[in-house]
Amino acid sequence: MLFLVSGTSRSGKTLLAKKILADKRIPYLSLDWLMMGFNDGIPEYGIHHLLWPNEIAEKMEPFLLGMIDNMLFDGMDYVIEGEAMLPRLVANLVEKHPDKIKVIFLGYTDINVKDKVALVKKHADAENDWLTNESDEYIREHIGNMIAYSKMIKAGCKKYGLTYFDTSEDFSGAIEAATDFLVGDLN
Repeated sequence: MLFLVSGTSRSGKTLLAKKILADKRIPYLSLDWLMMGFNDGIPEYGIHHLLWPNEIAEKMEPFLLGMIDNMLFDGMDYVIEGEAMLPRLVANLVEKHPDKIKVIFLGYTDINVKDKVALVKKHADAENDWLTNESDEYIREHIGNMIAYSKMIKAGCKKYGLTYFDTSEDFSGAIEAATDFLVGDLN
């Protein structure tokens, strides 16, 4: 089974993937690692960290589809997490492989920028956190953009019948519910 976890920056995707690794011993692959491999290793492909997540997803789609097809052929359980998946792409994968893929999207549509910035700063790992090394103005702009992106993802999930969890009000509760939705029925 492949467990796909997508959504916006700072919505809890990596936290959820690490929780599944710890609780269920299912490894995960971060699409951020792949995107930065393109960014740093083959920049001529035009996939880089300055693009909006939907632009990265569209550029990475052929690569991601090929990778997922091969992972499904292998039959191993894996979590793939990252922003670089769009509801349209994921809906097509679920339709093609309904018994082999489970999906959730995470976002935050109902939080103000100031509150989310405070949460980002409070819970950041300063040593390994790219965003908290940026200026306050940059962080506020990024969070504002991700609130808008969350709304787009939420609408896409509704359109394609996919599951969306909002982490705006009860972050930990939403992560627990999303984890339970994905892997709650595994031993």
